Formats: sequence, C-alpha cells, structure tokens
Amino acid sequence: MPSVTPLSELRDKIDRIDAEILRLINQRASYAKEVALTKIAAGEVGTFYRPDRESLVLRRIHELNQGPLSDHTAVRFFRELMSACLALEQPLEVAFLGPEGTFTQQAAFKHFGHAINTVPVASINEIFNSVELNKCHFGVVPVENSTEGVINHTLDRFLTSPLKICGEVEVKVHQNLMGHTESLSEITEVFSHQQSLAQCRYWLDKYLPHARLTAVASNAEAARLASVNKSTAAVAGMVAAEVYQLPVIEKNIEDEPNNTTRFIVIGQQTSSSTGKDKTSLVISTGNQPGALYKALEPFARFSIGMVNIESRPSRQGLWEYVFFIDIEGHSEDPNVAEALEILKGTVSMLKLLGSYPKAVL
Repeated sequence: MPSVTPLSELRDKIDRIDAEILRLINQRASYAKEVALTKIAAGEVGTFYRPDRESLVLRRIHELNQGPLSDHTAVRFFRELMSACLALEQPLEVAFLGPEGTFTQQAAFKHFGHAINTVPVASINEIFNSVELNKCHFGVVPVENSTEGVINHTLDRFLTSPLKICGEVEVKVHQNLMGHTESLSEITEVFSHQQSLAQCRYWLDKYLPHARLTAVASNAEAARLASVNKSTAAVAGMVAAEVYQLPVIEKNIEDEPNNTTRFIVIGQQTSSSTGKDKTSLVISTGNQPGALYKALEPFARFSIGMVNIESRPSRQGLWEYVFFIDIEGHSEDPNVAEALEILKGTVSMLKLLGSYPKAVL
C-alpha cells in the first residue's frame, strides 16, 4: 500500500506554491506597467490592448497546459490575469447591449476579462456610436446565433460605420431558471426575453405547465423582476443571476444544448496576423448574371476557405444587394491579399471590415 503524505505537509507545500504564484503574478504586473511606459515613450497613444498579442498568449497557454486543469480553465485564468495587468496600464471602457446581466455583457467579460468597465447602452446602433465618438474603447455586438441566424441590425450598421472588427467571441447560450422560491410548484410566473422562452419551451412545458410565461425586453430585466417578487422566476444567463443576486434553481434548461451566439468586438484599431485569423468584408456585385460567381472565384483559386456569406438589401436601389463574407486568413497573408486584389476588379464595391484572431475557447 503506497504511503500517504500527511495533510499538514500537503498544506505547507500549497502555501509555498501560493506565495510563489503571488510573487510571479506581481512581477508580471510590473512588466506590464513597463510595457505601457515603453509604448508611451515611443509615442504610442490610445488603448494598449492588442487583440493579436492576447490571442497568441492564450493559444500558447492552451498548448502548454498539461492538466489536471482543463484547457478552458487555464485559458480563463490567464485571460483574467492579462485583464488585470492591462487595467494597470489603462482600464478599458467596453460598450455592450444592456442592461446589466445580458449575454452581451457575458461575452465582453469572456473576451476582455473582468478588469474592464462595461458600459450598458440601449441598442446595437448606440454601441457603434459610443465607439465611433470615442466614448468607449471597444464595443461588443451579437452577429449570429447558431439556431436563430444572423443579427441583421449589426450587419446593416457596418455599411455606414468606419469601425473595424478586431476580435470575436463565442458564448454558449445556457439558460437558467432563477428566483427566490423553494420549489417549482411555488412559481406562478416566469419572465424572460421572448427568444429565451422559445429556446426553453419543452422544459418549461414539462416542469412549469402551471406558470404564466411573460416576455420582457431582456433577460436582465426578467432577473430584476424576479428579484423583487418571490413567487416568480426568470430565465436568464449566469451573469444576470450574479448581478441581481438570484439563486439558480435549475441550470441549463435550454432545449438545444449546443445553442451558441457569436459576438464581434468593434474598435478603431486593426489586428496583425496571428496565423489563425478570419477576415470579414462586404461587397456589392451589381445585378448581373454570374457576378457573385466571379466575385467568389478568387477565394477558390487561392484555396481560401469561406466561413459564411449573407445577403442584405443595399438600400441603394430596388432589388440591389450587398454580401457580407467571412473567410479564413488575414488580409496581410499573401494568398488572401492577392485574392482581395483580384476581387476589387470584379465588384462595384468592396469594404474590408477587419481581420482578427479566431475566438479562443
């Protein structure tokens, strides 16, 4: 039988490791402050956040991790560490679709970490305005959902905005039942956004057939309402439960467990190539036979994968459309650059929305 290490000895080892971890964390923070001073001395202005650098660091952590911590946990820990260090250089102001407790705020925290100032605004258009007018450094907006499709308001706003896409983040939409009731039988009413109620229809019909389902403007508003009425409950994300201090009664009650929303980070800056990037663009081909085929041909010629394509009315003429396209690679990559140069000669309009690192976990 193998010998067992005494508990006191194990605790001593953990205490020594904790002290060393703390020393190294503060050493890292000191270097981060030096980085800021070096950038300022070189004449750099604006935010010191670099999405390409952050992505490379997190991918390296992913590759180095040997457990027993999961890759997700290791990446999340270092994202928060980097967030705290960046806040020493300059705290970031990030606009999101409010109020407090929405999935958009959850996406902002997942991408930037919690050492940021999140600024709730009332609409997708206001998120763009906040960044365009330099009220916030960045904005986080939803762009597509795996079950509901694209968010048209976001795509349309890019037609008039000078902002760039400088990052993406994917959030699994886990819906949770939360409230102050002791049992499901006590719940008389459930609040949530209409879309969330639809995403949990089977569960709600099975376990709460007696409760009235009431659609409200957002899941965060649902949580607020449930927080002041003990006979009601809300369906919302975990951030809402934290903001409104609501106990979670049941976790992950959504009917589709893989339901995921993709968010994009918008800002004034561009991102350098990391080797694992996406490029988003919008084109107009004109209403001519074979026009879209000619536009997409350069991507096939240079073996560039096309991730997504969506058409939207151009608002410039009747039955005229623009196409939003996501491709693999960075606009600085030689094959992508050459394909885009050829594309310019085949379309009536080409707008590069940004090249940015793919989402990390």
